[in-house]
Amino acid sequence: MRKSEVLAAESVACLNKALCHLKDIWEEIGIPEDQRLQRTNVVKNHIKGLLDMMITEEESLRTRLLSSIEACHKQLDTLCLELQLPPFEEERGVTMLQQEKEIRTQVEMLVKERTQRIQQLKALTERDQDLCDTLCSDPYALDPNAVPSLEQLDGFRQHIVSQTTEKERRHAEFVGIKRQILLCMDDLDQLPETSFEKDIICEDQEAFCLSKDNIASLKLLLSQLEERKAENQAVCEAHREKIQELWDRLQVPQEERELFSEHMVASKKKNLDALEAEGRRLMELKRLNMRNVTEAIRSEIAVLWEKCFFSSDQQQAFVPYFSNDFTEQLLGLHEAEILRLKQHYEEHKELFEGVQRWEESWRLFLELEKKATDPSRFTNRGGNLLKEEKQKAELHKSLPKLEKKLKAQIDVWEQEQARDFLVNGQKFLQFVEEQWELHRIEKENEKLERQLKKSKQIEVDMLYGTAVRTPTKRRFLGTTTPSKARKVPSVRTPGRSKPPLAGLQERNKENMGQVTGLGVPLQSGGFKTLASPQRNFSINSVASTYSEFATGLINTVIESVQSSETSPRPLTPRASQTY
Repeated sequence: MRKSEVLAAESVACLNKALCHLKDIWEEIGIPEDQRLQRTNVVKNHIKGLLDMMITEEESLRTRLLSSIEACHKQLDTLCLELQLPPFEEERGVTMLQQEKEIRTQVEMLVKERTQRIQQLKALTERDQDLCDTLCSDPYALDPNAVPSLEQLDGFRQHIVSQTTEKERRHAEFVGIKRQILLCMDDLDQLPETSFEKDIICEDQEAFCLSKDNIASLKLLLSQLEERKAENQAVCEAHREKIQELWDRLQVPQEERELFSEHMVASKKKNLDALEAEGRRLMELKRLNMRNVTEAIRSEIAVLWEKCFFSSDQQQAFVPYFSNDFTEQLLGLHEAEILRLKQHYEEHKELFEGVQRWEESWRLFLELEKKATDPSRFTNRGGNLLKEEKQKAELHKSLPKLEKKLKAQIDVWEQEQARDFLVNGQKFLQFVEEQWELHRIEKENEKLERQLKKSKQIEVDMLYGTAVRTPTKRRFLGTTTPSKARKVPSVRTPGRSKPPLAGLQERNKENMGQVTGLGVPLQSGGFKTLASPQRNFSINSVASTYSEFATGLINTVIESVQSSETSPRPLTPRASQTY
């Protein structure tokens, strides 16, 4: 049994007890029956009225609960629809009071959610409007009067983040472009003229509209200013080159140049004005110093002639160069010619520099070839000999490659110019071939000259009995060591010796005839006999006969000559031997 039912039974018992107590009191007092009935009726009516009132109140509570449940149901359906949520499902088997409380709690929660979404939407809309005003873009497409969904709010937030990033990017771009515009205007000494330029320079950076059109206009303005600045710089640079050229030609003192150095660097409006004024002053000074300026230009023309490898005929083709009538017209012709030469050199600079490199490499190659024939180079202990040989080998390898590359460039040049490429009036490739041919002939002449020199030395040795020079570390006949030379009787001249015996003299004539039969070539092209009737020789026994000795001597000399032709080492004399 429920506690409420027990309590109700106790209430009935209390009521019965109270009525019994009243009855006892009435008995004791002696209240008559009609009054007892009346008094009992009053008690009944009182209790009944009290209970009726309580019942009415409870029924009113039930009605209110039903009304609340119904109202909450309606509000809950509306909120679910606005918040784009699924319909609320009630819990089954609950009392009316629990149902009302549950529905009312759900309604309160959804109302709070609705309020938060509306507040978030309002804040995002305000932020979006600020960004739209700054970026001059359209607002985010979302109804401000409707309750947004969670997905719509997330999309709105991402849009705000994207717009904020774009604003920061455009602002940074605007600040950078504005800084460059200010620098350009300062270099050009220019003040803002249009309203747009004034907005850029004078307005607060945060108040400037960062629309795409404004950013594009900023870039266009910057490009125009940079173009004008570049034009000013080009004009200033042209003035500087002209001024420098006139300074050199007029031989302006260095002190005067340094006073003007400020304007030789910057390119602002004031610098341009100063450069133009200096140019006019120098032109007037040039007019007054016509001869000196013309001669200075002639020096420059001569340098360019050398760089462009002009022949004497090409140089003489410019007749004004040799004129002594120094007039303004003559100066103009020289200025036009030097401009033409400079342009010609710049257009074909790579080719001219390639020819110059070939000439330098060829000159170095010839110097190394010349050093290779110098016997003193073998006394060097610093490693230069190995370096020179390596350098000569590299040049011998690189020269043909350079010539091949130059040939390709020259072919292109000749096709474009429709004329031959000349170096000092001669075709360059023909000039190269002649240089190689001359080098080859010179090497052959040197070789012939060495052979003739050795042949002449052999003739002298055979005539006067001088020592035979052999290569180092080469043994002579029966000689055992270089340090121990075998001594033989010295040669006696006719004035200081007695005539030899008749028999020995006859044998000598026979042997000398065999020697002279070989013959030694002279530079004149003939042969000279080595025998001389005025020479007498006294020979100790170094061979069984003089014929054997002479034959061995000639064979040794021939081997020495052949060895010196094939060996790169210089020949050094052995121990002295006298005959």
